[in-house]
Amino acid sequence: MRITDVQALGRTEGIRVVPALSDYDGHSERWIEAEYRAHPRGTQSVAGYWEGEPGWVRIDVWPYTEICVMIAGRVAIEDAEGALREFGAGEAFLVPAGFSGRWHTLETSQKYFIGIVPDAAPRA
Repeated sequence: MRITDVQALGRTEGIRVVPALSDYDGHSERWIEAEYRAHPRGTQSVAGYWEGEPGWVRIDVWPYTEICVMIAGRVAIEDAEGALREFGAGEAFLVPAGFSGRWHTLETSQKYFIGIVPDAAPRA
């Protein structure tokens, strides 16, 4: 590996991705987001910078364990029973793979994230 393999994370770095609304199990009328992704070699995991505007999406089965570090704004995670936790700038949190619920962007927000894809086979 060389220094050219080191990837910066940020709005001007990585590959800009706007997930399709069809990727979600439900969404608010005006859901707006963009990701700037880096892809670690040799893995299906993903890391990057994310920004979003107020709105929500429903995800029935979170596809990977997601580690989030909020750098601006405020978001909330709501479980399938309606319990809610809010996070703001300077806070970090983990959403486990398989979680079912809604992601609420309460204010214009930015975060760094790492999505860790689970192993296909359970470990002994």
